Amino acid sequence: MEPRESWAALAAGGVAGVCVDLILFPLDTVKTRLQSPQGFRKAGGFRGIYAGVPSTAIGSFPNAAAFFITYENVKSMLHHGSTSYLTPVTHMVAASLGEVVACLIRVPSEVVKQRAQVSPSLGTLRILSHTLYHEGIQGLYRGYKSTVLREIPFSLVQFPLWESLKDLWSWKQGHVVDSWQSAVCGAFAGGFAAAVTTPLDVAKTRIMLAKAGSSNASGNVLAALGGIWRTQGLSGLFAGVVPRMAAISLGGFIFLGTYEKTHQLLL
Repeated sequence: MEPRESWAALAAGGVAGVCVDLILFPLDTVKTRLQSPQGFRKAGGFRGIYAGVPSTAIGSFPNAAAFFITYENVKSMLHHGSTSYLTPVTHMVAASLGEVVACLIRVPSEVVKQRAQVSPSLGTLRILSHTLYHEGIQGLYRGYKSTVLREIPFSLVQFPLWESLKDLWSWKQGHVVDSWQSAVCGAFAGGFAAAVTTPLDVAKTRIMLAKAGSSNASGNVLAALGGIWRTQGLSGLFAGVVPRMAAISLGGFIFLGTYEKTHQLLL
């Protein structure tokens, strides 16, 4: 990619990330509280619905920017010499590497945000200082592995589906899709990916919210999934699936639509 294209991807990704995270924050809070081990009401119910928003506001831009600059650069490198039937694989690899990089920024922000969401009486700075004092830097990266294990399958579904839907729509109408059409494709792709990866999202939430020293605090995703299955069954594994699908469908519409539009304006 040319430097101008890289900067456009970085800026467009950052703007898109901030827009979607702040607009859909209340839905994310509801989803987190539904997935929390203490249950929705004890985690705060509908009170303090914007608890943890400072963490999201700070982390959104660099997180989304890191993902898209990695995604676009890897996609650009792999596209050279690749045949059309390998295109979905190119998108899968690019999205997976993008998530690994973005999670280095996303996870600390997510840990603080989710702990604030289930403890609305505590402020974001207090939760951050408490985490650093009792668990150190590794406490902020609790759930990195589970987040990556959630995001990679999500991206393996979402981004090839998004790109394929755009290509199909472009072929049907005879020209490249508009930004709003890209947003519709993003909404469908995001909602579908959200549904199938919800159990991994529940496991990630339990690991991030677990008390230090508990079994879930070790970060073992399979153990967390097994514990949820034994105590709550299928309903526990898919806790929060409706607000998650709603948030990510809307998020896909806003995020990928905003990204496309901003990217076009900057080039």
